[in-house]
Amino acid sequence: MSSASWPPVRVGTALVVCAASLLVACGPAVADGPHGIDDARSVRSGPATGSRLHQPGVQFLPRPGVPSPPAVTALSWAVTDAQSGRILAAKDAHRRLPPASTLKTLFALTVLPKFPQQAAHTVTDAELAGILPGSALVGIKEDVRYSVADLWRGVFLSSGSDAVRTLAAMNGGWEKTVADMGAVARRLGANDTTVRSADGFDSEGQFSSAFDLSVFGRAGLANPDFARLASTKTAKFPESGGTRAFGIQNTNRLLVGSHGVVPYPGLIGVKNGYTSQAGNTLVAAAKRNGRTLLVTVMNPQTSSDNAVYEETRTLLDWGFSAAPRAAGVGTLPATGPIELDGDTHSAVRKSQPAALLNKPAKADAAHGMALAGERDAQRRTVYVWSLSAVGASALAGAGLWWRRRKQRNTPPAPLI
Repeated sequence: MSSASWPPVRVGTALVVCAASLLVACGPAVADGPHGIDDARSVRSGPATGSRLHQPGVQFLPRPGVPSPPAVTALSWAVTDAQSGRILAAKDAHRRLPPASTLKTLFALTVLPKFPQQAAHTVTDAELAGILPGSALVGIKEDVRYSVADLWRGVFLSSGSDAVRTLAAMNGGWEKTVADMGAVARRLGANDTTVRSADGFDSEGQFSSAFDLSVFGRAGLANPDFARLASTKTAKFPESGGTRAFGIQNTNRLLVGSHGVVPYPGLIGVKNGYTSQAGNTLVAAAKRNGRTLLVTVMNPQTSSDNAVYEETRTLLDWGFSAAPRAAGVGTLPATGPIELDGDTHSAVRKSQPAALLNKPAKADAAHGMALAGERDAQRRTVYVWSLSAVGASALAGAGLWWRRRKQRNTPPAPLI
């Protein structure tokens, strides 16, 4: 072949290389990026706790049609889809802070499954010993017989340290219960939590985090007894009545509506807390249109007594708006059986109460399928266009080569 035949081949080859380069360049441009079609997939494929959650500040993945999280003053917070465990947004989710009485969620996960609700117990002086000054009390009296359900209402509604002390004594003692709580936290993957006091009272070295408290709240909602107690607004204490009975009301203002706080529609618990070191803390769950969201807020930095409730309200509103299309920044770890003292207690039961967690999973599954379809469709489009470009370039190169060859083989026209 003469050197005259190479230029058209070089032209065709260059066109093919350019088209192939276009194919390589287009793939990642569509698949990635903060608004890309793979945002949700990249989060789901990461570690269970989500590496973004260990980064400081607000963590949120922008997506078309999803509003940014509102600005709130809390030192730490998290918004989670309770069914899937997907964390929609968070701020300093693993920051270790004093939890106050929200730690009673872990106490309930640890001790609640051990005693039947209808069982009865007579309280002794020794069981009430050690309650620290300033602790919240439900008003338990020694030598009085209470049902286990009464004691748990004292824990959930009045945040009563006297009820916690009594149940801890039934569990084998204060120190054993603290140790059990730590073991349960570790089994649930709540590694930010160190327990020093079973009732959450300020104690040196005691910490938890918005992430861990969300783990406890989600696991608790899957236990029907926990869910029922966490959503109870008022009760008679003791329930059997009598001359010593009196009424108690849940101190969660967002649940009952008190002290100037309007109750949040669809709220189903879970637990509030306050100490001088922890400030105000709250784990709250609400259900709307078949979806249950869990919001944890720790220590708002304002002087308002109601800030923890109003900031939780704001985050719940945002979560319900964002959840259908939001890409998660991490997920809560899957929870399973908890083994203590040879017994197995389910942290998340397979038969989750339909009234609380009923089937936003279907919406999440549909959303995931839609995202997958969107990804596949866009990839097909990219590859079809790119292959078309390659084919067109190859045809153009072949056409140039054939034309040049034909010109070489055609005898010159006679001169006239």
